[in-house]
Amino acid sequence: MPNIKSAEKQQRKALKRRAINKINTSKTKTALKTAEESIASGDYEKASQDIKAAASVLDKAAGKGVIHSNNASRHKSRLEKRLNKAKASSAE
Repeated sequence: MPNIKSAEKQQRKALKRRAINKINTSKTKTALKTAEESIASGDYEKASQDIKAAASVLDKAAGKGVIHSNNASRHKSRLEKRLNKAKASSAE
């Protein structure tokens, strides 16, 4: 327990930030999972929309500092890569 008033305030602020970060992290994970499942199901139209939605969520999380911008870019790139690979394999 903090003994100093400013330390108490910092603790309150940290708890609020933690809650917000947890919400944004959860949204990010959900969006990624939804996009992955769409790619796996073979519905490429839906997968394309889900990837677009996931990219938006990732960019927002990166903008808020929840994840690093390189992390967001990496996830977006990998999703697109998986979709393109799945499309190519189904076309053959």
